[in-house]
Amino acid sequence: MVDCPTPPGADDSALVRQLRAEADALRAELEDTNQGVLALYAELDTQAEQLRQASDLKSRFLSYMSHEFRTPLGSILSIASLLTDELDGPLSAEQHKQVAFVSHSARELTDMVDDLLDLAKIEAGRITISPAWFDMFDLFAALRGMFRPIVNASAVDLIFEEPVGLPRLYTDDKKLAQILRNFISNALKFTLQGEVRVSAHMLNPTQIRFAVSDTGLGIPPELHGNLFEDFSQIDSPLQKRLRGTGLGLSLCKRFAALLGGSVGVDSVPGAGSTFFVIIPLSIPSEPVHEA
Repeated sequence: MVDCPTPPGADDSALVRQLRAEADALRAELEDTNQGVLALYAELDTQAEQLRQASDLKSRFLSYMSHEFRTPLGSILSIASLLTDELDGPLSAEQHKQVAFVSHSARELTDMVDDLLDLAKIEAGRITISPAWFDMFDLFAALRGMFRPIVNASAVDLIFEEPVGLPRLYTDDKKLAQILRNFISNALKFTLQGEVRVSAHMLNPTQIRFAVSDTGLGIPPELHGNLFEDFSQIDSPLQKRLRGTGLGLSLCKRFAALLGGSVGVDSVPGAGSTFFVIIPLSIPSEPVHEA
């Protein structure tokens, strides 16, 4: 049997056809992959839009409910104040005690509502920063006066270290006061005896550190990382007795970021806690937004 010679170029043609077929298959696979990627991007865009809508609805709900709660709470506080002043007649000691309980509960609810309203405003981007020059002596004096009635009725000393030699600040004093007010309020709640100390020191030539230290229960290190998250609360018998929204420290963190600064905590169980906020002496010219 005589073998037929292979025509010249036959092997090359077969190889070219094979390569073309492989290229076509690869091209088809890439097209399918691209379509899958495009579909995935479209799905991600849809989910992102749904999340934005859900976040907007949540912010609207929080804002609406906060406003709705404020009106009856304001009425309760006004009526309690009229009763305390005995404008409609004298009250017995037990009645004064009951009215004081109503006032205290209404103020606690008002604080919770204010926290929810602030959260809604921040998430909706409606919080504005109004910087101005102010002296820390004035800030500490205002805070001291605000907490005097609470301190007079407790066994804890509230000490403000005089901010001697510190420069004036150019920032939003109301936001800074709200941060410190929250730190002080928490410290007084969770300190059964001893003292709460408020101080301010230069951290470096451009930053100042405000600190609120207490001789309270202290916080385990493993819980420090979650303290400034939304709705975070420490699981302890005292915390269960003093319930709140769990938003106070989270709002402190957000306000500090708006002021161009940050918050933190140093605490050891049984040795008390120090909550601090670090902000620039002068707020940045451009607003600072959270990441």
